[in-house]
This record gives sequence, C-alpha cells and structure tokens, in this order.
Amino acid sequence: MIVAGQRLPIVIATKPVDFRRGHDGLAATVQNELGLDPHSGLTVMFRSKRGDRLKILVWDGTGLVLIYKRLEVSNFVWPKIQDGVMHLTRAQYEALFEGLDWRRMVAKPVVAPTAAG
Repeated sequence: MIVAGQRLPIVIATKPVDFRRGHDGLAATVQNELGLDPHSGLTVMFRSKRGDRLKILVWDGTGLVLIYKRLEVSNFVWPKIQDGVMHLTRAQYEALFEGLDWRRMVAKPVVAPTAAG
C-alpha cells in the first residue's frame, strides 16, 4: 500500500463522488470543490455512494497516484455525509483503508522535545 506522507495532511472528502472520475477529475474536485491544492502532497480519500469503495489521490512529487479499493463483504466506516473535508491521523487513515472502524483510533498527543538529550 502506498501510504500517506508523515507530515502532510490526510483528509476525507465527506461527500460521495462519481467513481467514474479518474486522476484529473478528482484533482479538479480537490481544487475547485474542496479548495485544496491536489499537487501539494496532500492525501485525499474519496468515498463511493454505496460506501464499499474508496479512491485515494496523492501527488508523489512526480505525478498523481490514484489508489482504488473495494471491500468484498462489507462497507467502509465513513463520517457523516456533508460538504467539505475531515482531517484524519495516519492511524485513522490506515484503519479506514483496512476496513476497520477508524473512529476507535485515537492518537495520543506527543510534545516535541525542546532540546536533545
């Protein structure tokens, strides 16, 4: 699996999209509807209307990467349908991708040290 960048944001487009869209169509959605830069390294997850499919769009520095996954038995756990995006932690992103309930994944806050040692 291609994973999201360590420090770049991961977001879910909470409103379902037309899954016939490819790289360029989803990049246009990111830019025009979500107001984000699809070429910034941002990872954007898209949901299907049925909820059993997802697409992930990310710029890897040389081109747009599009990942498609369909669950065979169940649906992904998605946030409430509304306009806009929802930010995810890397742990939540990985849980959602695996078909797990990402809402149970809570990252503990870590304060960066001020000095080495």
